[in-house]
Amino acid sequence: MFQDTPIYTRLVAERGDVPARVRGEAERIHHDLARVMPPPAPHSASGPSAAPAAQWLPAPGLPAGRP
Repeated sequence: MFQDTPIYTRLVAERGDVPARVRGEAERIHHDLARVMPPPAPHSASGPSAAPAAQWLPAPGLPAGRP
């Protein structure tokens, strides 16, 4: 996309290819997280093991009306 523009070429020469480094770091973090935090097992919302719905509670000191 920007690779063909002179300003991009100059910035890469001065600072390095920051978008490529960021993508690489994001992929590394994603891989690390996938290793230590596997995705949750699917569950049925209608079955008996379904978690109860979260109940809204007002923050202390605020009016009880829901926004």
